[in-house]
Amino acid sequence: MQAEPRKSLVGEEYEVEIGPVAHGGHCIARTSEGQVLFVRHALPGERVVARVTEGEEGARFLRADAVTVLEASKDRIDAPCPFAGPGRCGGCDWQHAKPGAQRRLKGEVVAEQLQRLAGLTPEEAGWDGTVMPAEGDKVPAGQVPSWRTRVQYAVTADGRAGLRRHRSHEVEPIDHCLIAAEGVSELGIEKRDWTGMDSVEAIAATGSQDRQVVLTPKPGARLPLVELDRPVSVLRIDERNGQVHRVHGRPFVRERADGRTYRVGNGGFWQVHPKAADTLVTAVMQGLLPRKGDMALDLYCGVGLFAGALADRVGEQGAVLGIESGKRSVEDARHNLAEFPRVRIEQGKVESVLPRTGITEVDLVVLDPPRAGAGRRTVEHLSSLGARRIAYVACDPAALARDLAYFRDGGYKVRTLRVFDLFPMTHHVECVAILEPAEKGR
Repeated sequence: MQAEPRKSLVGEEYEVEIGPVAHGGHCIARTSEGQVLFVRHALPGERVVARVTEGEEGARFLRADAVTVLEASKDRIDAPCPFAGPGRCGGCDWQHAKPGAQRRLKGEVVAEQLQRLAGLTPEEAGWDGTVMPAEGDKVPAGQVPSWRTRVQYAVTADGRAGLRRHRSHEVEPIDHCLIAAEGVSELGIEKRDWTGMDSVEAIAATGSQDRQVVLTPKPGARLPLVELDRPVSVLRIDERNGQVHRVHGRPFVRERADGRTYRVGNGGFWQVHPKAADTLVTAVMQGLLPRKGDMALDLYCGVGLFAGALADRVGEQGAVLGIESGKRSVEDARHNLAEFPRVRIEQGKVESVLPRTGITEVDLVVLDPPRAGAGRRTVEHLSSLGARRIAYVACDPAALARDLAYFRDGGYKVRTLRVFDLFPMTHHVECVAILEPAEKGR
């Protein structure tokens, strides 16, 4: 006999007291029946009317938006962006919070994840609890730093550019994104008709005037003539197989970091904040303190950002091995680092390639894994290589905390942790953890 379908609670409203911030851009509250609510557009300590956006009777938790604020936090401001708010654009999480409060909330999330998943206090992680803004991002309440150098616009059925709503395929048409970098805004994407396109990605390189638009057409649609307010190169993503094709202009942009120019092709990965690459290289190198002659690994190396910084510092007697799964990124990394004969870049998944290298000992390791983290198997392998120091760059504090627990099992402790707000107005942060052997002299 089939169970009765549970009643949807979408649209139900609850008057609730808002509790602590949680990972993901929301705060925790409970209904009078004790059901957990993950509430967006709220702040700790507020009293709000929360309207359910996802969930059903008997579910472990419900998702909701704060639609009426009955008692406001002193950290609340009017959202500077006209497209932010319940049911609107999902690109930002904290437009309604003062900039300093946003960083404080992010710090609370990092501390909670470290404690819950790794059993570490901030003191044990060598972290003073602060979340550092990027250079130039300290702005007064009501102002928004324009930092996003890559913006993926979705397209409405009638060809308008917009951004997706939170946890939805629905598109919120916009005429300007406040967090978009000047180089993206000046293209004028939002003013054009993109009928037939599924998405339009705009890229404004840091340190060069390169601008790029990456188009993903709907099945069977023809590409539009791309005439924007600034010169751009145009790429197309094949909707059948995901392959990237050059339409006109260069198939890459030139990015700049640590005194070096990096080619990034086919819309490949590069840090989105214009100050992020330099900020992270500085934090990693200050933590590792490379020496001449060191042997270093750069895992999930992308186009070679950290491998290049390491190669500069370990010198001609040192060596660097980078591992990256993306074929085009590997080609770019080899091009970017061609001047260093002692740098080798291997293509493939880290967990497959690293054991095949036959490497049994290294001095230094950098890993910058995707959001899911490195995982137990890779961490166990790294822990066996006897590195003097390991730098772990993480865009997700939960994945970082899980992997730090695995490193502890492998005999490594956290020496320092630094946390950077490289995604203002969103819930994302970037962390750099420096690890060393728990037993000195190892």
